[in-house]
Amino acid sequence: MISRIAHAWLDYLSALVLIFAPWVFKFSNSDEATAVSVGSGFVVLLLSVATKYEGGLYRRVSMSMHLNLDVFLGVFLIASPWLFSFKDKVYLPHLVIGVIAIIAGLFTERQSITKQSSWQ
Repeated sequence: MISRIAHAWLDYLSALVLIFAPWVFKFSNSDEATAVSVGSGFVVLLLSVATKYEGGLYRRVSMSMHLNLDVFLGVFLIASPWLFSFKDKVYLPHLVIGVIAIIAGLFTERQSITKQSSWQ
């Protein structure tokens, strides 16, 4: 199992990788691949900030919903090079982060180990 703290770190790291991947991995010349990567990175970032877990700041989204959305986003990232026809330009970053998102969504602890107060 992946701890919720490790998941939070993974979320923020994944968001940064997705946001900067087009320039780091040199596929910024593909508008579709860039839009999917950067857009997904901001979705991960906003979701992380809004989740009721150790990495969340506003804590409005349940951990269960967050993990379900991770799986959905992972499937979307894996399929996106074929859905948006940029597979011939780049697909590996989308595939790798997509697989990581699915694994994280399926294997992260859903409940916090420490008891949180009711106002959190």
